[in-house]
Amino acid sequence: MRKLLTVLSASIAAALPLAAQEGEAAKPGLLTPSGGLMLWTLVIFAGVLFILSKFAYPKILEAVESREKALEDAIAAAKKDREEAAALLAEHQKAIAATRDEAQKIITDARAAGEKVRTDVIEQAHREQQALLERARAEINSEKEKALAELRKQTVELAVRAASKVIERNLDVEANRAVVESFLASIEPVGTNR
Repeated sequence: MRKLLTVLSASIAAALPLAAQEGEAAKPGLLTPSGGLMLWTLVIFAGVLFILSKFAYPKILEAVESREKALEDAIAAAKKDREEAAALLAEHQKAIAATRDEAQKIITDARAAGEKVRTDVIEQAHREQQALLERARAEINSEKEKALAELRKQTVELAVRAASKVIERNLDVEANRAVVESFLASIEPVGTNR
């Protein structure tokens, strides 16, 4: 407002000498200044300026200030959003790293479990193999014992037949000895198959 009054008083001060010259000039031209016209122009200008400063300028200033405040709020909101986005990005990167570590741990655990299952299966196969071998050995020994028992039975039977032949012939001692020796030579010894 002070600037306005200063500009207005300076304009009036400049217009007064021109108003004095107006009376002296005989022929007004198109570009010749007129003191009365200038005075009324300044008065009208001051009136319009006063009306505008009372009614229009406050609303214009209010609109400019609200726009400025809206821009500041938008900048602050954008800055806040950027910070939140950076925080979310960091959080997501941490979550991805944690997930990657967890996946690596699961893979390691799965490998260890697979190796354990493999070892258990191999051990089970060895145990079954040993059990099968033991069963086979037991069956072989059982069959061997049966075969030896059968062989003894047949040997006794053959000895009884040989003795009955010796008794039937009733030969002398030399003949009996020859018959027994020939019989014994015809059969294999019992202990050689072991």
